[in-house]
Amino acid sequence: MDWHEASARVIDALHGADFAPALVSALRTVAPFEHSVTFAYRGDQRPLALHDEFPEWKRKVMVADYQAGPYLLDPFYLNATTGPLPRLVRLRDLAPDRFYQGEYFRNYYIRTELAEEIGFMVDAGQGVSVVLSAMRSSRAFSAREFRDLAAVLPFVAAAIRHNWSDLARRFGDGPSGGNAPALTSLIDRAFRSVGRNLLTARETEVVEYTLRGHSAEATGQALGISPGTVRIHKRNIYTKLGIGSQGELFSRFIATLSSLRD
Repeated sequence: MDWHEASARVIDALHGADFAPALVSALRTVAPFEHSVTFAYRGDQRPLALHDEFPEWKRKVMVADYQAGPYLLDPFYLNATTGPLPRLVRLRDLAPDRFYQGEYFRNYYIRTELAEEIGFMVDAGQGVSVVLSAMRSSRAFSAREFRDLAAVLPFVAAAIRHNWSDLARRFGDGPSGGNAPALTSLIDRAFRSVGRNLLTARETEVVEYTLRGHSAEATGQALGISPGTVRIHKRNIYTKLGIGSQGELFSRFIATLSSLRD
């Protein structure tokens, strides 16, 4: 089956249970990949899982665990409403400078066992963004494969917008503001909820950038302070929270967010 036949099947499947599988199958006629997952994002609300192909053991990591809190550190979530949309992007092109040394990668993303993830990012309207991820376990997408997939982006975006036009209603009446301030707000709420209330506003900002995978240099540049000052803030944060590593900070963040959302 080629792209023309596969894309016709996508149109036939609009608003039905077979839409997402048909869309993913069509994309595989352009470039092969092992896994796919599609999430809808709206502000700081828990993402909606629209479709995935994972076996049950992998779904726990890629969907259930992700929705519990790690999504707040996901570069796709953090960039879902920024830049021109629609667009096709590689995860590595969105990630901050120390993403692959950061705790989101080391404590969560590494468990996905992926070699590369790319995402079709679409504005679905009413403050909702949809990201359809194509994932490979063995090798990255070549430049030619990426160009070929980018060429069908207009079709993918139009199909997603038409099929999932009711996503704002499915999210309900929760907040729909932009993603940029959501992480800081939720981190602050998380620490307050466990009775700590010990971090200054600047320390909370350092926590945000650290957890997202920014180096001391990149954090300092973003906040207008020196890398040395960032490191002092981190030492003070660890002392105040009674922890000894960035890994413990990540675990505290995820556990507290999970309790807030349950």
